[in-house]
Amino acid sequence: MRPDIARSWILLAAIVAALGTFGCGDSTTPSGPTSTQSSGSDGSGTDGGNSGGSGSPNGGSGHLMIKLTDSPFSDAKAVLITFDGISVHRSGQGWETVDFANGATERTCDLKKLQGPTDVLGSASLPAGHYTQIRLHVKSATIHFDNASTLATACAPSITVPGTRFAKVKVPSGEVKLNREFTLDAGGTVTMVLDFDGDKSIRQQGGNGNGNGNGGNGNGNGSGGGTSAPENGSYSLQPVVAIVSVTAQ
Repeated sequence: MRPDIARSWILLAAIVAALGTFGCGDSTTPSGPTSTQSSGSDGSGTDGGNSGGSGSPNGGSGHLMIKLTDSPFSDAKAVLITFDGISVHRSGQGWETVDFANGATERTCDLKKLQGPTDVLGSASLPAGHYTQIRLHVKSATIHFDNASTLATACAPSITVPGTRFAKVKVPSGEVKLNREFTLDAGGTVTMVLDFDGDKSIRQQGGNGNGNGNGGNGNGNGSGGGTSAPENGSYSLQPVVAIVSVTAQ
């Protein structure tokens, strides 16, 4: 072979080898570690933000106590309100149930015994955090006109009042929602006092049936049936509840 042709083939082979080496080196440039590290950092930051937003970055629990006082319905000796549910809303999490005493499923309070004093409606250990709303549910209500309750306390799992003159109160909607924000710290206690205004909550419907001499027996007791209110009217309950105070310890 001629020397100049041999040199040409050697030069061509060298160029091809150089191009092959350059292409292999470019295809092995790392890119995975950078994106993986960024994803891990973002995920950790997001989780931390959510924990902080709940008001309880370190977990734990606190104690919530809800008490009741009253501005009572003035025309009665006893006004019994039976509650069958209390819950509070934890920001970013959902509703938490507040228990009644001794694991009872409901609790009845005599509003006439809460004129100034307070009694415990519900109490529970709840997750620490920021809370935004309180929700009560009233199951039933009864007005008694003859006698007061004989119990020493205002609230109990159930209350019986002696006497025959009473009126069942209709409860069209027993749900009461109260917007009030508070923070329950881990290991802390929050006490909330609610005022159930009996005079504004209970409304009489229909005639008063006061027996002014036109009721047959004319003795001032209307029909004198013995199992209904002297006024012989019907009553409805539209709960009017206010938050008196919220204290944290």
